[in-house]
Amino acid sequence: MFIDEVTIKLIAGKGGDGCTSFRREKFVPLGGPDGGNGGKGSDIIFKVEKGLKTLVDLKYAKIIKGTKGVNGKGSNKHGANADNIIIKVPEGTTLIDDETGLVICDLVNDGDEFVVCHGGRGGRGNKAFATQEEPAPKMSEYGEPGEERIVKCELKVLADVGLVGMPSVGKSTILSLISGANPKIASYHFTTLSPNLGVVKLKDNRSFVMADLPGLIEGASEGAGLGEKFLKHAMRTKLIAHVIDMGSFEGRNPIEDYKVIRKEIESYNDKLAKKKEIIIANKMDLPDALDNLEKFKKEYPDKEIILLSAINNDGLDKMIVRLADLLETIEEEPIYEDEKLESHVIYKFKNEKPYTISRDDSGVWILKGAEIEKLLKMTKFQEDESVQRFARKLRGMGVDDELERLGAQKGDDVQILDFMFTFKE
Repeated sequence: MFIDEVTIKLIAGKGGDGCTSFRREKFVPLGGPDGGNGGKGSDIIFKVEKGLKTLVDLKYAKIIKGTKGVNGKGSNKHGANADNIIIKVPEGTTLIDDETGLVICDLVNDGDEFVVCHGGRGGRGNKAFATQEEPAPKMSEYGEPGEERIVKCELKVLADVGLVGMPSVGKSTILSLISGANPKIASYHFTTLSPNLGVVKLKDNRSFVMADLPGLIEGASEGAGLGEKFLKHAMRTKLIAHVIDMGSFEGRNPIEDYKVIRKEIESYNDKLAKKKEIIIANKMDLPDALDNLEKFKKEYPDKEIILLSAINNDGLDKMIVRLADLLETIEEEPIYEDEKLESHVIYKFKNEKPYTISRDDSGVWILKGAEIEKLLKMTKFQEDESVQRFARKLRGMGVDDELERLGAQKGDDVQILDFMFTFKE
């Protein structure tokens, strides 16, 4: 089964909890704190594996969760880090953040890997909190939560040349004759339901990869027919080889067919529309082929055209040599603009607080913010010193002052996630 698009939720591993412990040995008075730190939670890493051709292994994996780090123990024993989760994907897989629409990474080469969700750090044990002023702290931390995000995985096949054109113009036949690929070939439309790849080898030892892409129809850029199943796969190709039925088989009009396909390409993506293109005039063995060719040349005098009769194996050698020559003149370009890449987006916060405060209809103050919510999840509220530290942290972030400024009164309820607190001036 060819699957080229999957959306999954990723939850990296939570860090292991820190330990509150004190050294207890005979004849060793005031042994001091010896609680160890928790281990790091597992990262979720996507890695390219050359043999894979589809995302089918991810189709039914709606949620992928990392493993929690091991908790720290007494006697200064730190917890072990959790093993990372490796998700193997084919070459040409793009990962997109479902919320922002930004490209997280584009995995193209065999062995490429990227940490998509980082595991949480281990919580610190009470040994880590010991200071000269407070040599015996009675507090430790829970492990940090792992990162969570919903990711859209898109496979865009890797090919040097993309064969495009209307259904049943001979794309699959051409690929089968010049490479080792065995695409399904029949006389009905949409025989090709997924991209087929073939390696074309020349007598001079040059080679390139050709893709037979699903046939287009009018409205494909808006999802008609196979729609984006073709168009997104054409994005990685260096050269568009536009196959046209110049013999008017099934009563086709070569000029109108070309106009329809070009319109769909231009509507889909400017970068795709600007790719180098060559016309392959197929079915030149049919009676109307020469007349149609003359009309086509008058309409498009600047287009380079290669004449071909795939069924008679006529013109194939000349075609593959010309394609190889053209590929040598085309430089590889990234398919994503910088502003679409997550790594190039810089967020600048000027005088902005890392939290928001609002009030609901019942009078409860709602406090939200990633930093505050993480602090809450890592605080052990059963330990008095941990509670005091949590309060100090909020005060240091200006939460108390902001609540007072907004009109909060002593005794008001303040909610962070599912936890309720009482405001004290």
